[in-house]
Amino acid sequence: MMNATFPKSEKLCGGQVVDHLYKTGKRFVAWPMRVTYLPLADGPSQVLIWAPKALFKHAVDRNRLRRQMREAYRLNKHVLVDADKHYHLAFNYIDKEMQDFKTISKAMGKALKRLTEEA
Repeated sequence: MMNATFPKSEKLCGGQVVDHLYKTGKRFVAWPMRVTYLPLADGPSQVLIWAPKALFKHAVDRNRLRRQMREAYRLNKHVLVDADKHYHLAFNYIDKEMQDFKTISKAMGKALKRLTEEA
């Protein structure tokens, strides 16, 4: 059984690493999120989760979306671990409306499944 946690070691941080991801990474949309990814040789996949202030003026709304995306990743990350794939990932919320957790979780599952199918 895989450990379904989200430790600090799996969080993507550091300006240079994030800039490199956005400049050189590939992108696709798994509505309501845009996924930017960069394959890694080894190490744990690291994730950045982002909800824009331009779309959601209230911090409580951005925090809720980030919390839901983190939880969806935590519950679905076994897809990447089982496929032995390693990425730097950024999940950007792009919908103007707040979606429910079921929708976000389904989109996260689809996004991670698509990443395992990448060459």
